[in-house]
Amino acid sequence: MPKGTTKRRPQTLARLLDAALEVFAESGFGAARIEDVCRRAGYTRGAFYSNFSSKEELFFALFDAHAARELERIAQLAAATDDRDLSVARIAELLAHIGPDERTWFLVTTEFTLYAIRNPGAAARLADHDARLREEAAALLGALLARAGLRPRGELAELVRAVVALREGALGQSYVEPSVLAPGALAERFLPFLVEAVTEPLPQLR
Repeated sequence: MPKGTTKRRPQTLARLLDAALEVFAESGFGAARIEDVCRRAGYTRGAFYSNFSSKEELFFALFDAHAARELERIAQLAAATDDRDLSVARIAELLAHIGPDERTWFLVTTEFTLYAIRNPGAAARLADHDARLREEAAALLGALLARAGLRPRGELAELVRAVVALREGALGQSYVEPSVLAPGALAERFLPFLVEAVTEPLPQLR
């Protein structure tokens, strides 16, 4: 591959991902066309297929990028929090935080989940990506709990599943009734109860 093309590839990828996020949010994953993404990004189909093999692969690139940003956000905020301030409420606040652009991602991932439920192959791939995300999130949450002097009573991965279910279910209600329920408010209110219910203090060293 020519050097110029190699140097431009990150920019091409970024523009395709940005365009895909917009098109998927506007049209839904099923209705969105590769041509629409290319037109929005200002590239040809050739540029698309030089980077992605399919529309599904494009979605999973978006999924992994979004997951990495969310995990990094929590890690940075946790690192900036003193251990003495790392209470159950603070952990819940970190997990419940909703960024201003989250509505767009919620639309995209909800549409794709429905698509995956109808397509077993896509469902299997989505499950794999979800599992990798839960593994990384469990490691991060486990470290947070340990710093707060807590440990889970069961599997951390199961706690992560419950956190995701509460967060996403609450988000759906917020986006339907934005004037009644601010995004993140319901999760921040109830996550402390969840965390308290499934954790216990670490044994004290003698």
